[in-house]
Amino acid sequence: MPRLACRSLVLGALLAGLPAAAQEPARPEPAKPNLILRQAVTGMPRGETQEVQVLTATIAPGQQTVFHTHRFPVTVLILEGAFTLELEGQPPVTVRAGQSLVEPPQVRMTGYNRSPTETLRLVIFYVADPGTPFLDMIH
Repeated sequence: MPRLACRSLVLGALLAGLPAAAQEPARPEPAKPNLILRQAVTGMPRGETQEVQVLTATIAPGQQTVFHTHRFPVTVLILEGAFTLELEGQPPVTVRAGQSLVEPPQVRMTGYNRSPTETLRLVIFYVADPGTPFLDMIH
């Protein structure tokens, strides 16, 4: 019996000396951001205060945006589907879910969902002088 008690005491002392990580469940790695787009832009607002607008849009199959311009750059993140942007004087650009693009300021443009079946969902980020409209329609 004294031998068993001695072994138990030694085993207990060894277990007590183990690092806490071995006794606690492992913690997951901290969340890390994933860079989708990095692009130098011109035409950002220069005032002391800017207004940030975050918008969502759902564009039905075959639907398009109005022909328009923006006064400041617009960043678009595609959540679902594919977005085709036509900038005046440039070939069309198509971006798909998980991709992003920057729409330049003062350029005439329109956007399309060219899919006959898939809905397009996107998030739009717009930084502008306070009170600036999101877009200016071209008639």
